[in-house]
Amino acid sequence: MTYDVAIVGAGFSAIALTINLLDILPPEATIAVIGDDPGFGRGTAYRTEFYLHRLNVPAARMSIFPDQPDDFTDWLTSRGKAVSPDAFASRGDFGLYLRDRLASRLRAREHRARLDFVRAKAVSCNDGQGDGISFVLDTGGSLRARTVVLALGVGSAGLPVASDRVSAAARGRIIENPWTMGWLSHVGRNNAICVLGSGLTMIDQVLSLRARGHRGQIRALSRRGLVPMPHLDRRSEPVAVDLPDGAELSQVLHALRRSADDVADWRSVIDGLRPKTQALWQGLTMAQRSRFMRHALAWWNIHRHRIAPDVHRKFQALVADGTVKVEAGFLSGIHDDGDGVRVEYRPRGSQNATTFIADLVVNCTGMEKAGTRHSPLLRTMCDLGLIRIDELGLGIVVDKTSRVLGDTQLQNAGLFAVGALTAGQFWEITAVPDIRVQAKRIAEAISAELHVAEGRATRRA
Repeated sequence: MTYDVAIVGAGFSAIALTINLLDILPPEATIAVIGDDPGFGRGTAYRTEFYLHRLNVPAARMSIFPDQPDDFTDWLTSRGKAVSPDAFASRGDFGLYLRDRLASRLRAREHRARLDFVRAKAVSCNDGQGDGISFVLDTGGSLRARTVVLALGVGSAGLPVASDRVSAAARGRIIENPWTMGWLSHVGRNNAICVLGSGLTMIDQVLSLRARGHRGQIRALSRRGLVPMPHLDRRSEPVAVDLPDGAELSQVLHALRRSADDVADWRSVIDGLRPKTQALWQGLTMAQRSRFMRHALAWWNIHRHRIAPDVHRKFQALVADGTVKVEAGFLSGIHDDGDGVRVEYRPRGSQNATTFIADLVVNCTGMEKAGTRHSPLLRTMCDLGLIRIDELGLGIVVDKTSRVLGDTQLQNAGLFAVGALTAGQFWEITAVPDIRVQAKRIAEAISAELHVAEGRATRRA
C-alpha cells in the first residue's frame, strides 16, 4: 500500500512527530514508522536505567508538548515521582513518559489515523519521481509513502585519529561506541581507562564505571580539556540579551560578556539567549559559522549544554581525589603494548609527544556532525540528489520549514527532516525543547497538505 506519511527513524524525533500526527490527522490518514529499534522513541539516551544518567534540562521544560509545559512534571507526580520544576529527572523516567504518551494515543483506535510500525531498516529508495518515495527494507520488503520525514538522527563519531595510526592488535581494547556494547561488565576493578572526549558522554561513562565498582585511574583526553559546566541548584530567571543586528561574532561575544557582568550568574544570560539562538545562527554568514565552529564551539558547548548540579559534584569529587585526570591534547596513535595499549598524544601547547598505558580506550567523542556516514539510505538519497549535505557538514540542507532541499536547490515538497539532521539550518535542534516545536510545525504542515490534496481529489470526483 501507499501511506500518506512515512517516518524513517525510531528515536525521540520520530516519537514526537508521531504523537503530533496522531493528534491532528483524520482517521482516514495512514502513517508508517520505519525503524528497527525495539525501544521505539526511547533510543539509547532514554533506555538507560542508571539513576545518575539524568536529563540535562530541568523537568519543567521537558514536556513533549510545547503548549502543555507541565505535562512531564504532572506525569511524574501521577507516578509518585514528584520533583520540583528545577529538578533533573532520570532519563529512564523520561523514556517511560514518552512511551506512555504514545500508548494513550494508540488506545484511541476508532478516532485516530492508522499507524503501522514497520520493524525494519530502510536501506535504499527510488528517486522520488511521481507520487511519493518507495523504500527498500532490509527485511526484503518495500514501502511507499506520499510524504516522508527523515528522523534518523546522527551516528557516533569515529576515533579522533587516522585509522593507520591505530594498530590492529590494539583494536580489541578500544570501545568505539560505549552506548551499544555491554563493555562495562568486562572492566576489571583496577583497570586503567582512557576516555577520548571530555563532554557529556564522558561524564556518563565515568559515573557508570564508578557505580559498577571500578576503582582504577581514568584519563579523559580531549583537544581542549574542557568539561561541561553545571546548572544551578535553583535556576535563575533568564535575562534577555540585546544583540546588534548583523553583528560580528566578536560583537556578540562582547555583548554576552557585558550582560554577564551585570547579573548574579552568567547562566541566566545563556538561557536568555536561547529563544534567539536559531535566528542568530541563521543570520550568520557561512564564513562566520565556520569561524564559530573552529574557535568557539568547545566553549559554547560547555556553557550551553550543562549537567545536573549533583552529577557535577560527583564528577568533580573524582577529579579532586585524582581518580579522574582531564587532559588537553591531540591523539596521535593507539598501539598494542602487551597487556594493554599505549596511547600517544601531544599535550596542548607542546610540540613534544608523550604516552601513557591503558587497559581500555573508550571513545566518548560524541556524535558525528552529518548523519550520512552511518546510513546506507541517506547515502543513496545523496547519490540520487534527493538530499545534500550542508556546507559545514552539520546535517542535510533544509529550509526554514524543515523541507529538504535537494540537488536542484528546490524544495522536495513531500520530504521533510526533523531533529539533528537539520542542524545546518537551525543549529539548536538536538534538545527536547527545540525538537518538540519543530515536530509540531512539521505535523501541521503535513496535515494542511493532506487537507489540500483531499480537496483536489474531491473536486476531481
